[in-house]
Amino acid sequence: MRLLSVVLSGGAGSRLWPLSRQAFPKPFMKLGGSTLLQQAIERGQACGTGDLLIVTNKDHLFLTKDVLAQMADPPSATLLLEPKGRNTAPAIALAALQCIKKFSGDTVMLVLSADHLVPDVDAFVASASEAFRLAEKGALVVFGVSPTTPDTGFGYIEVDKVSRDSQMVKRFVEKPDLPTAQDYLATGRYYWNSGMFCFTADAIVAAFEKCAPALLAAARNALDTSTAAGNAVQFDLHAFGLQPDISIDYAVMERADNVHVVPAKFSWSDVGTWPSVARSHTADASGNTIPFDAIAIDTTGTHVQIDSHGPKMVAVLGVRDLVIVDTPDALLITHKDSAQKVKQVVDALKARKHDTVNLPAVVHRPWGTYASLKEEDGYKVKRITVKPGESLSLQYHHQRAEHWVVVQGKAIVQVGDVEHETLPGQYRYIPLKEKHRLTNIGKNELVLIEVQCGGYLGEDDIVRLADTYGRA
Repeated sequence: MRLLSVVLSGGAGSRLWPLSRQAFPKPFMKLGGSTLLQQAIERGQACGTGDLLIVTNKDHLFLTKDVLAQMADPPSATLLLEPKGRNTAPAIALAALQCIKKFSGDTVMLVLSADHLVPDVDAFVASASEAFRLAEKGALVVFGVSPTTPDTGFGYIEVDKVSRDSQMVKRFVEKPDLPTAQDYLATGRYYWNSGMFCFTADAIVAAFEKCAPALLAAARNALDTSTAAGNAVQFDLHAFGLQPDISIDYAVMERADNVHVVPAKFSWSDVGTWPSVARSHTADASGNTIPFDAIAIDTTGTHVQIDSHGPKMVAVLGVRDLVIVDTPDALLITHKDSAQKVKQVVDALKARKHDTVNLPAVVHRPWGTYASLKEEDGYKVKRITVKPGESLSLQYHHQRAEHWVVVQGKAIVQVGDVEHETLPGQYRYIPLKEKHRLTNIGKNELVLIEVQCGGYLGEDDIVRLADTYGRA
């Protein structure tokens, strides 16, 4: 049997602001030393899936490629690049149609989310093996997690009785209010819906044909009008937008009659809030999850997370059950009981059109990264990194001049029509409106300090004349 991992890598993870941003969402956050996206890919590999299909936003192409490039044994991957978010039903429909097109309809698809945490991979493999067996027989399989609290943040799955054995699903229930969730927990007949699935491509397409034929037709049209370049498939914006924004649960699972649940024999978290992130860390004797070099005095149940450009000492004194997340450009302090409301902060920032909603403190580009270290009227200081062999676009600026100092690596700095080899400690000046380009010609990462001077320092003051990545 051919097994295919389908990893859904979307969503902004707004409840994990300020670490998760629209341009750097939750799948690219690191927990336990690797990104959640990498962990999802490796989870599929552990189950024996030889091929990989990732559905993600087109703006996250290079972030996704970076994750794959950093893996010791990256699988053969196809990337479906969404021009905008369209929920899980269109994503899975497109993945199934692409699977049939590239492989065959009897391929078993293991659908995983890129923002879940599953520490016990061996236990996950055991549950996935049961799902594969059912999927080969034509079932649509969902992984159910035995609820431990009356959580209102999850969908629920009703069965005859929660047990260790797989069984038919009676119905799906969307996120309930607290009294309803308490009733569900008391009955012993409900699982949490993990959002992970397993089925053959033919079986899920047949379910779409029966339960959501218009969605399937729109997905076929979106795939038919798509273009492929290498391992990436890009969609026409108009054709893609004709697909309804609906979850797989609403579109298919609630209406299909051959849905089975496989109980999760593994610990699982959707890492949806800061308290759930805290639970993924090892707490000290006072229940705190803090960096090893932080200081906590007379403090209990508090999570501290620091993402700084340099060393930063943090001390917490006399507090209880707080979440404190510090990034170079934003600080969040909330009681754990209010952590579900972080999305309200993001909504307020969106209303103000604030940059911290979209761009992270370290902005990733196909060639590397940049981070703003200091900005005042008339100047801005940045740290720029460039990957070996990569280069920025040939460009100029209308309203700023730039001063470049290489601090690590070897660069070619083009100023006008002249190229200058530039080594650590050497400096180049880029006059206003002069075309220029930066290229890493070394074997290691290039690090550059840039000082911008001018009356306007926005990122949109760039005129690209030529670009390796098709942005000119």
